[in-house]
Amino acid sequence: MYKYSFRLLLFLASAFLLNSCTSSKKIMQNTAEISNIKLLSTYEIPFNLQFKNTTVGGLSGIDYDAKNNVYYFICDDRSEKNAARFYTARIFLSEKQIDSLVFTGVHYLLQSNGNTYPNNKQNKFLVPDPEAMRFNAKTKELVWSSEGERIVKPTDTILINPAIIMMKPNGSYIDSFKLPENMHMQAIEKGPRRNSVFEGLAFADNYKTLYVSVEEPIYEDGPQAEIKENNAYIRINKFKTASKKTVAQFAYKLDPVAYAANPENSFKINGVSDIMSLGKNKLLVIERSYSTGRLPCTIKLFIADLNKASDISNLSLKENKNFIPAKKTLLLNMDSLGIYTDNIEGVTFGPVLPNGKKTLLCIADNNFNPVEKAQVLLFEITE
Repeated sequence: MYKYSFRLLLFLASAFLLNSCTSSKKIMQNTAEISNIKLLSTYEIPFNLQFKNTTVGGLSGIDYDAKNNVYYFICDDRSEKNAARFYTARIFLSEKQIDSLVFTGVHYLLQSNGNTYPNNKQNKFLVPDPEAMRFNAKTKELVWSSEGERIVKPTDTILINPAIIMMKPNGSYIDSFKLPENMHMQAIEKGPRRNSVFEGLAFADNYKTLYVSVEEPIYEDGPQAEIKENNAYIRINKFKTASKKTVAQFAYKLDPVAYAANPENSFKINGVSDIMSLGKNKLLVIERSYSTGRLPCTIKLFIADLNKASDISNLSLKENKNFIPAKKTLLLNMDSLGIYTDNIEGVTFGPVLPNGKKTLLCIADNNFNPVEKAQVLLFEITE
C-alpha cells in the first residue's frame, strides 16, 4: 500500500512537472502597448515581378509567422492575371533597415471543391476579391477575406456575399465564418457597399477572437466619408474563432477625406484598409485616404479602444446618437514622414530588433499599376 502510494505520488509529481513545462511553452499571441512608432526603412518590390509563372502585385495583406520567420502576402488579383493566390516570403534586415525581400512560395486560394477561383469571364458569380489574411500560430491555419461583389444594373445584377474563409497553409479550404445579416449584399441600398467590405482582419485574445472591419459605412449606417466631417461610421465585427459566429459589432468613426478631388466631383475615399490587435480590446487601425488628382495616399494609424464601445449589432447608425463608438487616438499621420506613401493596405508585427524593440511592417497594394508602388515600410515600436 505504501509502495503503491509512493509510486502514485511520483507519477503525479512527474505529470505536474510535465504539464508545467508544456504550459510554459504555450503559444501566446504578440501584443504591444504602443506609445510611438518611428520609420526605419522603406523597400519597393519591383513592378510586374515574375515568380513561379505568376505576376507579383496587388499585395493587400501581410502577416508574420515569427516562429518560422515567414511572411504571408495575399494578392487581390481577382483571378484575372493568374488564379487568386497568396505568397510566402522572407524579409532580411541589416542594422535597422530592410536589406532584401525574397519570395519563397505561391499558393492558390481553393474553393471547397478543391478548384481555384474563376475570373469574370469563366464564372462571374464565383469571382473572389481577396483583401486580408492572418496566420493562426496555434492551429497553423490561415484566414482570408473576400469583399464579394455588388453590381446592380437594369440589365445585369451580380450579388456575391463577402466571405471570411479558413484554409490550410497550402491554400486548401477548411471552413467559412457565418456572416451577420447586415453583412449580406443586397440589390436595394441596404448592407455593404461595393468594394467597401472586409478589408481588415485581426486575431485577438490569443486567437480566440477574430475582428473583421469593413472599409466604408454600410448603407443603413449613413454616408461615406467626405471632405467635411459627416459622421461616417464603419463596423468592426467581433467573431469567436471556435464557433465562427459574430458576438458583437462596434462603431468606428472615420476621419474626413484628407484632400479634395481634382476635378471636384471625381473619385475620393477614406476608409479602413486593415486592423491589427494590440491586446486588451485595442486595435491598430489604418485609415487610407485617396483623392483623384493626387497620387500619394494619406495614411493615418490610430489606436482604437473598444472597451467602452456599444454593441451595435441590432442598431442602424444613420441619424442615431444612442451608441458609444470606439475611442480612437492618432498614432501617426504618414504625411508627416516626408516620403511618398502609396496604397497601404496591410500591417503586421515583425521581428524584434537587436535593441529589444518590436517592429511593425506595412505593405502597399500597387493595384498592378505602373505608377503605383508596392512599398514595404518598417517601423520601430516604442512601448
